[in-house]
Amino acid sequence: MTLQTTNLDSKLKHADPIIAGILNNALSEKEIDIKDSVMLFAAKGIELELVCSVADELRKRRVGNIVTYVVNRNINFTNVCIKQCGFCAFSRDFREEEGYLLPIEEIVRRAKEAHELGATEVCIQAGLPPDMDGELYEKICREIKKEIPKMHIHGFSPEEILYGATRNGITIRDYLVRLKNAGVDTIPGTSAEILDQKMRDKISPGRISVKDWIKVIKTAHRIGLRSTSTMMYGHVESYVDRANHIGIIRKIQKETGGFTEFVPLNFIHTEAPMYKHGLHKGIQPGADSDDIMLTHAVSRIMLNNCIDNIQMSWVKTGEKMSQRLLNCGANDFGGTLINESISTAAGSQHGQLLKPKQIRRLVRDVGRIPAERNTTYKILRTFENEPNDEDLDNVDASKFGSYFDLIKIKKFRYERT
Repeated sequence: MTLQTTNLDSKLKHADPIIAGILNNALSEKEIDIKDSVMLFAAKGIELELVCSVADELRKRRVGNIVTYVVNRNINFTNVCIKQCGFCAFSRDFREEEGYLLPIEEIVRRAKEAHELGATEVCIQAGLPPDMDGELYEKICREIKKEIPKMHIHGFSPEEILYGATRNGITIRDYLVRLKNAGVDTIPGTSAEILDQKMRDKISPGRISVKDWIKVIKTAHRIGLRSTSTMMYGHVESYVDRANHIGIIRKIQKETGGFTEFVPLNFIHTEAPMYKHGLHKGIQPGADSDDIMLTHAVSRIMLNNCIDNIQMSWVKTGEKMSQRLLNCGANDFGGTLINESISTAAGSQHGQLLKPKQIRRLVRDVGRIPAERNTTYKILRTFENEPNDEDLDNVDASKFGSYFDLIKIKKFRYERT
C-alpha cells in the first residue's frame, strides 16, 4: 500500500460515508455505477478533494507519472456547414461572406509545413458544405499521403462520416473502408456532445443521432480504425446526463476496445448562439473550476478499468487549469494543435498553439515526466531533461495565421458551384 493510499484511507474515514464507500470501491478497482457517479459529480468541500485524490491515485496505478502529448496540427478546412448547432460559433451558412473552403493543395501545404516542424499527426475536421463532392475526404487523404506517407491522418468526425456516406449513397461501413483505404488512420470521437437524444434535439436539432454516432464508432472500431471519445459539458446537461454519457462510452469500450482516450470538453459559451441568445432556460457559461476538476476525476474513476488515458483540452481550460487537472486523473495534455479554429471561433482565450517546451514545463512543474507520443499512445520520446530547442519551439505562432485572419482571405472564400 502506497503512502498516498494510506493518507486517502485516513481522509476517507472523515468523509460522508456514502461518498467514502463509493471511493473505496473505486480504489478497489470495482466498476462505479451511474447512480454512484452522479453523487461524485455533486461532491463539495472535502469530498471534492477526495474524489480528485482517488482519481489521481488510479491514474498513477494505471499509467504512472508520465504525461504525454502529441505534436499535431488541426486543419479545419471549411467553416461552411448545412447544420446550425446551438453551441457552434465556427460554422457559417454558404451565403455568408465569412465562409471559406481551403483547396486541397492548401490543406497539403499545411500538412507538409507541420511535418517539417516535427508534427506526426494532422487532425482534419470541418463543417458540412452543401453539395459536397462525395469523394472530397478521400481526395484530401490521398494527396496528403502522396506527399507525406508517414503522416498520421486523424480525420473526420462521426458526423462527417455519416455525411460522406450519405453523399455517396453507400453504407457507413463501406464508406469507412474507403476512408481507411484512402489513408485515414484514426478518427476523432467528436460530435458526441451529450449522448442523450432529447438533449441533442434541444442543443443541436438535426445533428447526428445517438444511434448513428454509436453505429459509426462501433463500425470504425470493427474495421480497425481506433478513435478518441469526447463529451461536451457545462451547458444545459445534468449530472445524470454526464454519467449516462460516460456509461455509454464505457459500454462501447468493453465491446470494441477501440477508444484511445476520453476527452471532457468544457462548453465555450462566449460566441455560442444558444448562450448569446438565451435559447435555453438555465444555460450555464461553461463549468467552473471545481466542476472541471470533478468532471475529469469522475471520468477517470468511471473509465479507469477500460480506458487508460484521460486527456484535458488546454484550449478550452487554459494552461493553469490543465496543469491542475494532472492531479485530478488526467494524464495527457493533448496536442500542440498549431491551428485551432473551432474553439477560437467560440471565444476561447487560450490560443491556437501550445509549444512542446511549454507543455513540458507545465508537466515538470507538477513533478511529472513529459513524453511525446503518437496518436495511438506509443511513446516516441521521454524527456528526463529538456532537449535543445526544436523547430516548433522556435516558431513565431503568428506565422500560422488565425481563424479570424482566415475568414477574411478572399482567395479561400467559399463559392457554391
